[in-house]
Formats: sequence, C-alpha cells, structure tokens
Amino acid sequence: MGVELENSNCTNLVFTYGTLKRGFANHVLLQDLMRTGDAVFKGTYRTLEKYPLVCGPYRVPFLLNMAGSGLRVTGELYAVSARGLDRLDELEGTSRGHYERRPIHLTPAGKEELLPCAAQAYYAHKSYEEEMWKRNGRKGFGVYSEKEAKGYVKRKDRPQNLSFLDHIRIFISSPSD
Repeated sequence: MGVELENSNCTNLVFTYGTLKRGFANHVLLQDLMRTGDAVFKGTYRTLEKYPLVCGPYRVPFLLNMAGSGLRVTGELYAVSARGLDRLDELEGTSRGHYERRPIHLTPAGKEELLPCAAQAYYAHKSYEEEMWKRNGRKGFGVYSEKEAKGYVKRKDRPQNLSFLDHIRIFISSPSD
C-alpha cells in the first residue's frame, strides 16, 4: 500500500480535501479522533488522476467522481479506525445521500515518483454530481484553500428549515455568479 500505519486500529485510509483539513471548520472532528487514537495524520497527498473539486451551497467543497475531468487535487491523508470512519460517515451524510465514500488513488505531494496508495474519499453523491459540475461551469480547483473557503457557512449557521439536499437542489438550479 505504500503507507505505514502506526496505530494498528487505524486501518482505513481517508483522503480529505475540504473542511476536514487542518485549519478548516470541520477539522475539529479529526483532532478529536486523533486524541482518542482513532485517527493518525499521514501527510499531504495528491490524487493520481484529475478530479473536479468544486464548491456548492455555502462554499461547501465537493469532490466529483468524474476521473479525468478537473485537476489533480491536493489534500490530507488520515488513517482512521472503524469507529473514526463511522464518525466521518455521519458528518459526511453517507446514509442521507449527501456524499459517497469511494476508492481513490493518491501519491505523496511533491513525491509523485513514489508508488501510489489506495484510499477512500467522500465524493458528492451521484444523484447530483453532474449538475454540480455544470453549475460550476465545468471548472474546478486543485486545492480547497482559504480563497475557496471564503464565505463558507457552518452547518449550525445555515437555515434549518431545509435539508442539506434541499440546499443543494436550490444551488444547482440557480444561475451561476
């Protein structure tokens, strides 16, 4: 696999590209998981293939499972336990149709000559990924940085009378900026 796991409980490799990264709003979850031994930071990695990374409603980042489109995406790799994976799945709404956890291949950023490793990433749910790509003008970015995150609205600060999927449907049906 190319990545050594220090904590034998942390056997699931997860690629984070947005708000779960260090310095962003949802990283507190990974900090908590690291404190309890349920996650280990492995480093900065890049996707082997190009993928669209776009923003949706409230500047929420979405990786689209459309290999070959977009750019090679840079993010962070974590090894997490089964319990940690359950908590990440809950945050990402995998049971509610928000995101899907699927395989992805990565190389260490700046060391692309090393063998790629297989991990998992949270992709936008297939039910809206094509519309999200169109809504973003079929343009993505290679890294979710402070620039892309400007205007991000935390979950607790969003209107609560609509579901996240409702917010996505409204976003993809609205005209581009």
